[in-house]
Amino acid sequence: MSTQTAATRFLTEHQVAFTLTPYEYEEHGGTRVSSQKLGVPEHQVIKTLVMEDETRTPLIILMHGDKQVSTRQLARQLGVKTVQPCKPEVAQRHTGYQVGGTSPFGTKKTMRICCERTITTLERIYINAGGRGLLCTIVPSELVRVLSPTLVDCAISSDA
Repeated sequence: MSTQTAATRFLTEHQVAFTLTPYEYEEHGGTRVSSQKLGVPEHQVIKTLVMEDETRTPLIILMHGDKQVSTRQLARQLGVKTVQPCKPEVAQRHTGYQVGGTSPFGTKKTMRICCERTITTLERIYINAGGRGLLCTIVPSELVRVLSPTLVDCAISSDA
């Protein structure tokens, strides 16, 4: 697998210090599998979810691997009526990334990026680097510096 992706080029261009952490990708394994394979807490593995509001305007929400997004809370905080996940093919059109390899860095289209506030309090995070089975390790302050995300509070427990 190539480690040169739109995301890694974006990180390099923006002088972000990052470490690539490849792992063996499993279809539908999600953050649970990647955290197990890397031996890191799933809470520190950040998922990049592509959603859209009622006008079909796309947005990205970054969430802890062990949490779910309350779309109702997210919509309320963004001042829109509804937020729902995009269909995989729509998400791919917006980002240029294959589902399972979606990164918030170097997306094809510029989209609003939201980030669960508690992610910024972690020491380091593992986030997709633009390919299935390819994460990068960065400090959250760098994510905030280069993406300027809207910080939101919309995490709910995965078993809710």
